[in-house]
Amino acid sequence: MSERPADDLEILRISTAGSVDDGKSTLLGRLLYDTKSIFEDQYDALKRASEHRGEAEVNLALLTDGLRAEREQGITIDVAYRYFATPRKRFIVADTPGHRQYTRNMITGASTADASMVLIDARNGITDQSKRHAFITSLLRVPQVVVVINKMDLVGFSEEVFLAIRKSFLEYASKLSLPNLTFIPVSALLGDNVVEASGNMPWYRGLPVLGYLEDLPSERRRGPTDFRLPVQYVLRPNQDFRGYMGQVASGTLRVNEEIVVLPSGQRAQVKELFDLDGPVNQVAAGMNALVTLDREVDVSRGDMIVRSRNTPSVTQTFEAVVCWMSADHSVIGKSYVLRHTTRETSAVLEDVVYRFDIDTLHRDETHRLDMNDIGRIVVSTGLPVFLDTYEHNRAMGSFLLVDPVSNSVAAAGMVIRANRGELPEEQSRTSQILWLTGLSGAGKSTIADALVEQLRLDGLQAARLDGDDLRTGLNSDLGFSQEDRTENLRRAAHVAGLIARLGHVTVCSFITPMNADRRMIRKILGTQYTEVYVRTGIQECERRDPKGHYQRARSGQLQGFTGISSPFEEPESPEIVIDTEQTSIEEAVRILSDYVRQLP
Repeated sequence: MSERPADDLEILRISTAGSVDDGKSTLLGRLLYDTKSIFEDQYDALKRASEHRGEAEVNLALLTDGLRAEREQGITIDVAYRYFATPRKRFIVADTPGHRQYTRNMITGASTADASMVLIDARNGITDQSKRHAFITSLLRVPQVVVVINKMDLVGFSEEVFLAIRKSFLEYASKLSLPNLTFIPVSALLGDNVVEASGNMPWYRGLPVLGYLEDLPSERRRGPTDFRLPVQYVLRPNQDFRGYMGQVASGTLRVNEEIVVLPSGQRAQVKELFDLDGPVNQVAAGMNALVTLDREVDVSRGDMIVRSRNTPSVTQTFEAVVCWMSADHSVIGKSYVLRHTTRETSAVLEDVVYRFDIDTLHRDETHRLDMNDIGRIVVSTGLPVFLDTYEHNRAMGSFLLVDPVSNSVAAAGMVIRANRGELPEEQSRTSQILWLTGLSGAGKSTIADALVEQLRLDGLQAARLDGDDLRTGLNSDLGFSQEDRTENLRRAAHVAGLIARLGHVTVCSFITPMNADRRMIRKILGTQYTEVYVRTGIQECERRDPKGHYQRARSGQLQGFTGISSPFEEPESPEIVIDTEQTSIEEAVRILSDYVRQLP
């Protein structure tokens, strides 16, 4: 099979962090060297520099320690970006400094990362700096984190040392938001588990660092589906053409979809879409796009084009966590310039709520932030800004505060709360709850998953609530008696109602075998409730039997199983019936998504 052209390969952005002398630069140098990403003359120069320093081996760390001060001190100060590629993926690596006084540099490097590599010296274990790096990685919501336990050669490649460090890190990480953690033992100096698996650590059966990175998805592929196009330029070459240009921050948009322009609230339909090569039917996150509309609307640089049924918060007050980057401390009441996407407006620092002690995770009360401090602030703006929280949408939740006198960056921030204001002409809309009922194996969960994905692609906020999820969490105290089953559904109905109040179309998949329980749920949820009967014969459900439950029920190992030893009543009056023996999953999703779109 032929290799894909380099320009077609997916790009993964990686940040690195570690304490002084943990071996970040050596690890990156090893990745560059072993993937043949350096030229012979670069290697020769590296060899001469190592000899000049009196080192017996070639010091691969010198590949990334670019500043003279870094080489002299043996530490990383600036953020160094390095690029390399494999036949499967292209990589942009930000080698960030680890020392506390360079916290702002680390945040700069990690703010756009798809993954973060946190290095730990196997000899030292978890240090205060390791905790700081984990906290900052969590704060920036980096979606994938690999903890690289380096210098395993200096501890005899000991599995016990590796497991002890892993346990300590997990204990600290339990207080943070680090959902996807992977641990890899390496020796960057010798190359163990960097590109190739190590023969010195047969007890480790995971991927080496490069293999792990190659398997990771990029943030763009994982990003939010909400369409956001900050307008950068209005193109008007003549009186007969008007187009709005910008880079798509998130989501997708297709020809003929309805949009709304912020902050005016004017609505229109997409007439044409263009990328750099010409007309297209759809644009997506990361693309440079030009949009034309079916009617004249007032749009300027700094405005935003979004889907009419999926808008960000339009506000002039919000709360954020910031890293203070200026040598001058913060001043409450001082005016700054806020830069957010393509919009620029005056802003006032209204309050400093607290400062994080990133070594202990304590919140210290204070009214000022100094350079490299991280704290929570309140900001007001002169013009409305269009915000999503940073946790939900990194592109829409990040901003800069700029000193208006020196034009230097005072702070980099992440929105954590925005006070939503109403759009002009915007109508309130109660989100619907689709309750899928049917036998086990009928296809309820499969349809629910596909429907939620489609609704999000259509620009709607959608959420899924599943019986298995509640049974392992909120309702883990309940058994399978008729009373407990009814209580399980009563709780689920109230949870669905809470989710719907947040503006989400809520898709619930529960067997819900009794009409009395369906009537109870309808009474709780009222007009929001739509009952969808996913009808499938018992024989077909047994044939599918995805979890093996029917077989166990027939053999007597599973008591009280619906359809075998417990009754299932045909729904009395469902709004929608989908027969999955006659209807494909795709057709079922189309029926349900069309129903949702037709709601008032």
